[in-house]
This record gives sequence, structure tokens and C-alpha cells, in this order.
Amino acid sequence: MSIQRIGDIVLIQLSDIDSNIYVIGDTVIDSGTGFNFTKLYSLLKMLNIKLEDVKHVINTHGHFDHVGGNGYFLNASISIHEEDAPILENGDLKVSMADFFNGKLKPRHVDRKLRDEDGIRIGSMDCKVIHTPGHSPGSVCIYCPKEKILFSGDTVFSDGVGRTDVPGGDPEALNQSLEKISRLDVKKILPGHGEPVLSDGNKIIVQLAKAGVQPVD
Repeated sequence: MSIQRIGDIVLIQLSDIDSNIYVIGDTVIDSGTGFNFTKLYSLLKMLNIKLEDVKHVINTHGHFDHVGGNGYFLNASISIHEEDAPILENGDLKVSMADFFNGKLKPRHVDRKLRDEDGIRIGSMDCKVIHTPGHSPGSVCIYCPKEKILFSGDTVFSDGVGRTDVPGGDPEALNQSLEKISRLDVKKILPGHGEPVLSDGNKIIVQLAKAGVQPVD
């Protein structure tokens, strides 16, 4: 369990199975499994943030370790790419992998179904949605060009890329997504798991794109 500040962005890491949770103003990017509510509540309290103060949750994709905690933010609107939106709306235990985590996923209305190149405001940053299928059909990265920040979800990490041997995984789609984001001017990569990259992010993405993703046998 830890908190890390990256400028105005707060990175919360609750456990090995929870996604990274990013808090920027009244916006949260990904919400973890929801299993560690007490830890999350305590950390937010330390930051003088109330659950009801969060007005917007953005999910980078529909897997349970990123969306299971959505229900704790009752006053928040939910945004997710249109291709992964049915996972939340149907409370799909299989495609979300909630059953893999021994979790439950109640159906939740999606307020905004994201599309590629949509503009999105996060805190004081003007960002845009980059559709990056491969880990899931509706995976997205959120790119903030002025700050050169990429919230990369499970598309790319500091030392690798997202798995494709999961429901909706597609190695070829992920290769195309890596090529797509390798053209962005990225300094900082804020991934869905693991440690952030705070400099030379584009170099890492280019290296991973060149290495490519092999088909799953």
C-alpha cells in the first residue's frame, strides 16, 4: 500500500492484484478490485478526499481489477470505451474476469462511452482518448499532450505489455496499438500496474513496439 505524487496526480497502489488508481482533482482513473475499501478510504482521507467528492471515474478497460471499485464512487459518472461498456452494463463476470478474482460485478450504467480521439478533461489537463485494443477490445490510453503524459492502462507497462491470453485479447491488435502510441510524444507513462515511467517514455514504447507481441499458442 503506497501513495506517490506525480505533480498534481496521486498514484495509489493498494495491493498486487489491484490496478493502480490515479486521482487527479475530482477524477479517478481506474478503481481497483474494490476488495481493499478500508485501505482506499484511509488513503483518500489522508489526502482530504471524500468518496463523494469524486465526480468522474474513467476505466481504461473492463477487467475486474480496474473496475471492481467503481461502486464506491456513488456520485461519479462512469466513462469507458464503447467496446468494453457492455461488460459494466451487463455485470459480465466472465469477460470482466471477476470470476477469476472470486469477485462480483453488479451492472452499472455507463454515462459516457468513449471513442478514439475523444477529448476529455482530467483535472487541469486537456487530454484525449487513444483506443488501444489488444489486451481487451475496448482498452484505451489517455494522452495529455501538453504534459506529455500517457495513462496507459494495461496496454503498456514500464517493462512490458498487457497480456493477450485473456478474454478479448488479440496479439495483432496489440501490435497495432503499440505502433500507434509509439508515434506520440510521451515523457511519462502512468501504467495500470507497476511503477510509473517518469522520463523518456517514448523510448520504452518504441522498444516494446519493435519487439512486438507474439501470438498465443
